[in-house]
Amino acid sequence: PGLDFESKLFAKPNAAQLLEKELAKPGYEVAPIAMGTNTDPYQPIEQRYRITRSILEVLSAYNHPVTILTKSARIVRDIDILSSLAERNLVRVALSITTLDAKLARALEPRASTPARRIEAIKLLSDAGIPVGAMIAPIIPALNDMEIEKLLTGVSYAGARDANFVILRLPLEIRDIFVEWLNEHAPDKASRVMSLIRQMRGGKDYDSKWGERQAGAGPYAWQIARRFEIQSKKLGLGYRSRDGVALDCSQFRVPGRGKQLALL
Repeated sequence: PGLDFESKLFAKPNAAQLLEKELAKPGYEVAPIAMGTNTDPYQPIEQRYRITRSILEVLSAYNHPVTILTKSARIVRDIDILSSLAERNLVRVALSITTLDAKLARALEPRASTPARRIEAIKLLSDAGIPVGAMIAPIIPALNDMEIEKLLTGVSYAGARDANFVILRLPLEIRDIFVEWLNEHAPDKASRVMSLIRQMRGGKDYDSKWGERQAGAGPYAWQIARRFEIQSKKLGLGYRSRDGVALDCSQFRVPGRGKQLALL
């Protein structure tokens, strides 16, 4: 179910050129650009179109800070650019990982990089001096929440500097897609999973209330957050939102005409 999101894709091959036009405008105000908040920047089609890489090349040329969130090990292809950005405190990366259970991973994210490859990607990025963290998401009660400590230990040993989490969110049609998936892959746990989700969402399947939509509310959500906090402190992992080092916006510059990439 829900294959449209990953099978009906729209590429913008000239994204780097459009970005550079914006960056070169007089009065442009610099703030870190977030890649991966709406769609993964390293989907399989990136191997062909190289749109993400071309965007990173523009950002590097302009000394522009960027954050990247991905669940794909394909990001290691761009270690050369990312390490250069890291040397100037212009990049932070987070690998999203849901489970260390290969069977559950295949069921949840059948076309995404395996957990082992994501852990390896964290290590490779870290070894290259690139600030990398982990996004444990989504946490699904009664399915993968028992893995919190193992997940944090795994990403920490691989070199992650910080970690964060998101409780499963079920807005709009995502709710029906997930319930269908749950009944197919974990029918014996379906009622328990949905019951716990509602406990964390004020009795509803989803609550978009600001401050709660990511972490939930109530005793079960508090328990998850507390376990996450305890294990993170034990491992020396920081919380990205509170302990992360700010990226440097002061280095931004429009390169000389001879060095501009996409406008020529």
